[in-house]
Amino acid sequence: MAQALRVLQVGLGGWGRDWAWRVLPDLTEVELVGCVDPDPAALALVQKQAKVPAERCFATLESGLEATRAEAVLVTTILPGHATVTRAALEAGRHVLVEKPFTSDLAQARALVALADERELVLMVSQNYRFFPAVREVRRLVSEAPLGPLHAISIDFRQYSPVGPNGPGAHHAYAQPLLVDMSIHHFDLLRLILGREADSISCEAWNPPWSWFRGPAAAVATINFDSVVVSYRGSWISAGPITPWSGEWRMEFEDGEVLWSSRSDDASRADVVTVHRRGAKPVAAALPKLRRIDRWGCLAELAAAVRRRRQPESSARDNLGSLALMLAAVESAERRGPVRLDLKGTVGPNDAKSA
Repeated sequence: MAQALRVLQVGLGGWGRDWAWRVLPDLTEVELVGCVDPDPAALALVQKQAKVPAERCFATLESGLEATRAEAVLVTTILPGHATVTRAALEAGRHVLVEKPFTSDLAQARALVALADERELVLMVSQNYRFFPAVREVRRLVSEAPLGPLHAISIDFRQYSPVGPNGPGAHHAYAQPLLVDMSIHHFDLLRLILGREADSISCEAWNPPWSWFRGPAAAVATINFDSVVVSYRGSWISAGPITPWSGEWRMEFEDGEVLWSSRSDDASRADVVTVHRRGAKPVAAALPKLRRIDRWGCLAELAAAVRRRRQPESSARDNLGSLALMLAAVESAERRGPVRLDLKGTVGPNDAKSA
């Protein structure tokens, strides 16, 4: 068995602490060797909740790296800190797993990818929705095409996120709480499953006057992937039945349709794929067994990529396409017009252009 990857975690807000107490201790592939946050209260909470010793808690990345001999850095700060911490970790010679979205700027993201390549380091983005059984099965069905070519997809994501007893959550204050915080997952899944880049997107986003969100909490979009047209509907404030976190997908092929969902609050219990061939009864597809799912799958993939000296799934280079699609959705919504993307399989300059 390979030696556990020594990981230093940076960013101990609510979600970061969830990583620290729920995910990291549950993996033999990694070892949490320290935690970094400039807020003493956050470090006190991680000591209490995740049982991290005080001597392994640090106010700066530099002091944490010096004291722990960490091989990799897990970046779970809020979005504005992603690029700064990632760059510092790469310049210090450490591999990085960074929470999504990768950065808020495509040029900045490309520069970090180039830096990781230059230093021969693994740079991976935590697109954890990829690591679920239903997603793997649907990707196989699209690739092998037992129902013929795919031509249309509809996605519905519905959640209800009210203000809690302690007031609004961090995501309530985001400028784009749906597209940046949630839709990035669905856009990334589209690219993974289809194995291609989007050509264009037209997006409308809005926020009702009674909403407790700062920015648009609901959106609709039409996304073109060459010969496949995607209809996307998402909401943080839905009054309808909530969906699993990956949403409810209906995929139309020449000879039938596939309906699927994935990622419940209880791991993979919502993972189901139903295949409905024309003229036949719907059949539940057998799902593959995955050793690690969700964020556990991300961390295990990081460790495997480092130990085997290979690029990980959801590498930062691959994730440039998901980031470009998310940013194009935001631009389309803000300009109230379609945006074209020119990615051609490998993300290059001038990704998003107003149509």
